[in-house]
Amino acid sequence: MDHAALLSHIQIFDGLAKDDLTALASRLVERRWAAGQQIIQLGDAGSSMFIVAEGNVNIYLPGDASRRISLKDIAEGEYFGELALFDDKPRSASAIATTESLLLELDRDTLSNYLTARPHAAFVLLRTIAGRLRETNEMLSQRAAKNTVQEIESKLTWSQKLADKVAELNGSWTFILFLLGLTLVWMIANSSMFGDHHVDEYPFVFFNLLLAILVALQGPLIVMSQNRQTQKDRAVAETDFAVNLKNEVNIETVLRELGELRAENHARLERIEQQLRS
Repeated sequence: MDHAALLSHIQIFDGLAKDDLTALASRLVERRWAAGQQIIQLGDAGSSMFIVAEGNVNIYLPGDASRRISLKDIAEGEYFGELALFDDKPRSASAIATTESLLLELDRDTLSNYLTARPHAAFVLLRTIAGRLRETNEMLSQRAAKNTVQEIESKLTWSQKLADKVAELNGSWTFILFLLGLTLVWMIANSSMFGDHHVDEYPFVFFNLLLAILVALQGPLIVMSQNRQTQKDRAVAETDFAVNLKNEVNIETVLRELGELRAENHARLERIEQQLRS
């Protein structure tokens, strides 16, 4: 198993040189977790991050069975808990192994000793973290709810817009009636009532050729439009998920604060009753 290759796929380490990655990878500690075993718990003190070498891990916000909020499924090559390397704050979410998993652990002391021995790597790491902070600030400044379809359509090229128009026209009665009318006019124009010399006599081979070319061109254009519609549907689904997740987290926070407020008010009422009795 190439631990250095796994580290190279982590954003905060992707700026490190190959020898720096190899040196850091040699300090990783392998830990195995059984399916269903708790890895980290929300609110616990943390000092290490984990990289999934084998298996799958679910990141979630704990609660009752109906109120547990799943945030993300972590697969091989992904990581979690990296914030614990840089601060002493409690864990911001819980993690559980959904299958038998092999995790690579990197703790804060190991990283600190590594950066002390390789100060040039510290500058690369800080530059990468600064870039991620800028991306986070930009993401937080945007609203989760947005018109993704409008964003996609605003970036379409003229050829893509033409494909959508063709697909829209092909699925209408206007196109069907136009094609039937054109066929009727062509047959009449090349019939015997207009003389013996015609552009395309029966059985209208040239007209059949034109129809075959039209059908051959319609197919790819319609598929292009359908693929783009699938992309729009996927973008809309991702936006809906982000909005729903944000709402769930906010509702969970409100419910927790209401519970704390109710408990606080209950304690105050008990103190008032005790003072009145005394």
